Amino acid sequence: MDKILAELVRKLTRAYGDSLISVVLYGSGAAGDHQPNYSDLNVLCVLREVGTAQLSAAEEIFRWWREQGSPAPLLLTEQELKTSTDCFAIELHDIRRNHRLLYGANVIAGLEEDNTFYRAQVEHDLRAKFLRLRQKAAGLMFDPSLLRRLLLDSLSTFCVLYRHALILHGIEAPYRKREVLSAAREHLHIDTFAFEQLLDLREERIKARDVDGRALLDSCLRSIASAIDVVDRLAK
Repeated sequence: MDKILAELVRKLTRAYGDSLISVVLYGSGAAGDHQPNYSDLNVLCVLREVGTAQLSAAEEIFRWWREQGSPAPLLLTEQELKTSTDCFAIELHDIRRNHRLLYGANVIAGLEEDNTFYRAQVEHDLRAKFLRLRQKAAGLMFDPSLLRRLLLDSLSTFCVLYRHALILHGIEAPYRKREVLSAAREHLHIDTFAFEQLLDLREERIKARDVDGRALLDSCLRSIASAIDVVDRLAK
């Protein structure tokens, strides 16, 4: 991981020179919960300006980076970063708590959290991802292998949102997925057994043949619906 991150930074500094302010690793790679077959390497790239010239300079780098199996780095100006703390509360909460400076100035250190829309964003993302999971599953019900893969791919997303449901309730939330699920079960009374099974499957503690994809999907959907209710009640 360190070798490929160093190569990314080398390519970015060559392309942007003095316009590059900072490169920051965030997400599971920065938090020590990265799993190569399932996790992305999430990178924030802060520039003095982001226009068509900067996008053109990034094209070849981003194509190479996506070929390594991770999404394109997030390009922001420093001003955009400072003024988006309210509408990207989930992302910036996570970046502030778990990040690794790869290059340049530590633009994260001075960020102030703005929680104006935080609860609403957590509920919105839970509902949106819940509906998207149902829609995708509808076309995979007769293919157990693809259904399991869909659920495995959704695991990280819902662990992030469960962690933020915990934070909204004033609970010091852990970062590692299994600890998040345990805390959600203990403090929010959400049934997380299905997601724990998915972790067992991902970590090869159990075999795919031992998992009923349809039953697992049903349990995941009920768990997510409970999490939505938990977050929704905070608005009352």
